[in-house]
Amino acid sequence: MDIAGSSAVVIGGAGGLGEATVRRLTAAGAAVVIADLADDKGKDLAAELGTSYVRTDATSTDDVNNALAEAEGLGPLRVVVDTHGGPASGGRLVGKDGSPLDLDGFRKTIDIYLTGVFNVLRLSAAAMARTEPTDSGRGVIITTASIAAYEGQIGQLPYAAAKGGVAAMTLVAARDLSPLGIRVATIAPGTINTPAYGKSADQLEEYWGKQVPWPKRMGRPAEYATLAAQIVENDYLNGEVIRLDGALRFGPR
Repeated sequence: MDIAGSSAVVIGGAGGLGEATVRRLTAAGAAVVIADLADDKGKDLAAELGTSYVRTDATSTDDVNNALAEAEGLGPLRVVVDTHGGPASGGRLVGKDGSPLDLDGFRKTIDIYLTGVFNVLRLSAAAMARTEPTDSGRGVIITTASIAAYEGQIGQLPYAAAKGGVAAMTLVAARDLSPLGIRVATIAPGTINTPAYGKSADQLEEYWGKQVPWPKRMGRPAEYATLAAQIVENDYLNGEVIRLDGALRFGPR
């Protein structure tokens, strides 16, 4: 699948992973729509790169469709990458005081991290189905899970459940969309050094870097973006969840 000459949407495109992906796809010749809720960052990035920003809540049908329509106006829609995030609840299933984990927090985390991905996936597929196919098909949708889908740590149950759901949807979605020539793949990052952690890059490296077998550092957003571009360009990558973690495996805590 050629990136050049295509249009693309990056959901969460103003965030760490998203921004790197926007830059990578733009450099490769795609017309990229930045879809995010971070208006200032999104608009600044769009102005810098000469592309479009559309305010987008991943859980909103109208918002996602607006971003997709913007991309369709820029060229054939062949690439959608979903990197969106948001607040996630956590805590032990039963706290030290004997209280059960909050149900509303669980529901909110699932809504953002799983239902939101499903919403992007279904709407992107419907929009991409309108794109004229090439020898490589119509396009590719890339979602983002986490290695927490496989080794969720203590206190991560809602997040791990959501990311596990994203991983589980990948093969089914790829099979569902195969008659349309649309591929689906998922990247499951380990510890990537982005502002989403809420700590300085040096603090993060000090804690996480030494836990990674090799390279002895956290991942970089550009490495996520490189993998996303490789998935787009490799027509035989389909229905797969790819770990990007330097061989890191989360321990219990």
